[in-house]
Amino acid sequence: MQLTLEFGGGLELLCDSVKVHNVSVDMPKGAEKLIMKDLLGWVRTNLIKERPEMFMKGDTVRPGVLVLVNDCDWELSGQLDTTLEEKDVVVFISTLHGG
Repeated sequence: MQLTLEFGGGLELLCDSVKVHNVSVDMPKGAEKLIMKDLLGWVRTNLIKERPEMFMKGDTVRPGVLVLVNDCDWELSGQLDTTLEEKDVVVFISTLHGG
């Protein structure tokens, strides 16, 4: 499945400072659809180059990371159970900044 992943607010530093990634993600074996929980595991394995604990806590994103799927807050679409479709755009933005 072709997806566009965007990282901002400092999260791009965990991905070799690349903000936009056009990726192809395979669905898990036996699955009929790709959900956000699957994508987060794929991102941790394939895109995060350092300090994955700054992006994820357990199976989800850390508190303070805003997740948008096609410009819609994932909290409105099911969070980890949000179903992804071909050519979706998923944006991860850190809302936590040092001061």
